[in-house]
Amino acid sequence: MAACGGILMAAGEASAQETVVVEESVYSVENVDCKDIYSPGSWRNNWYIQLGAGIRSPFVENSRIKGDDSRHMTAVYNLAVGRWISPYLGFRFSAYYGSMHWNHGTTVSARTANLNVDFMWDMFNSIGGYRPNRVFSIVPYVGLGGTFVYRFRPNTGNDMDHDGKVKSNQWLLPVSAGLQLRFRVSPYVDIFAEGRGTFYGDNFNNTVYGKPVDIDISAVGGVIIHFTGSKFQRYNPCDYINALNAANAQVNDLRGALATTSAALAAAEAQLPCPEVTEATVVENDVTILPTVRFKLNSAYVSSEEMVNVYTISEYMKANPDAKIVVRGYADKNTGTAAYNMKLSERRAQAVADILTGDYGISADRLTLEAAGSDTQIYPTNDWNRIVIFATPE
Repeated sequence: MAACGGILMAAGEASAQETVVVEESVYSVENVDCKDIYSPGSWRNNWYIQLGAGIRSPFVENSRIKGDDSRHMTAVYNLAVGRWISPYLGFRFSAYYGSMHWNHGTTVSARTANLNVDFMWDMFNSIGGYRPNRVFSIVPYVGLGGTFVYRFRPNTGNDMDHDGKVKSNQWLLPVSAGLQLRFRVSPYVDIFAEGRGTFYGDNFNNTVYGKPVDIDISAVGGVIIHFTGSKFQRYNPCDYINALNAANAQVNDLRGALATTSAALAAAEAQLPCPEVTEATVVENDVTILPTVRFKLNSAYVSSEEMVNVYTISEYMKANPDAKIVVRGYADKNTGTAAYNMKLSERRAQAVADILTGDYGISADRLTLEAAGSDTQIYPTNDWNRIVIFATPE
């Protein structure tokens, strides 16, 4: 009867309180741009160095007099340091050094040192979407820079200084444009080939007449070394909206549980006077019902919709610091061989464990990874078995 009195007292208190109403609110993604957004994260990420060599040819006055055309081709050397500030845009400081030859009755030569600031656009990532392992890319670019031309041999130009003498060197501010073809060898190494056109005023070759623009054409190839590989942090605003919707669904579940509890309390009040209560035997159960993580066909990628379940299990383990769990992966037996499905289920379990340890700080020694493959199907519908389940150790 004491227990009955306690129930009635709790019922009276609950009846005296105001009913708490939780308003349902669903966030829609209809008016939100769900495209992935990437940022380089740390300023240390996505720097690279470029080393190259090739040929160049100046297109200047008297450059095509009949004779040995090969004297117009000379070697050029390239060194650049740059950074990608997104998967689509980057910049670099690119230096070129070499000699150039052209005909002016006799062969005329000079040496040049050039430094440019190039603004680069990854066309394939912009059009086809960012893929860190893309093998081939086309990168157009434009540049602004400075060039020092010196050691004219012979100095037969007609560009005079203030003393009426032919200039022995030239300082110029060119603009340039080019196209780079980039081939990925590894996350840290690319092979490239690129062509560049650099546009000068009429005094590039120390000679002023004829066409108002002198052009220097170069083609170089070499290697690009990425110091950190391709590291961009992904952000998608719809991920947060989906998480809010999942949290809202849990709130609605709690509302339903509250309504069920209220109905049970009302039923208890209706049973007055209370019958004698016999003490029940409590049976402990060592199996905890935990969430599952679902996967798409032939995938071990944890989608944003399933991240809420990984987050839930991490919170459970933080709230129970002595708890240990089994992370067990499964696969659909209707797709793939048994051997392949065993590997796939192992990758799925590992992907979930990596998020728990890497993103949420759960100690790896509290996790036991198991791969069940497709020999065991815990659900009657096959595509339901593309999952990772959490279980308590036996």
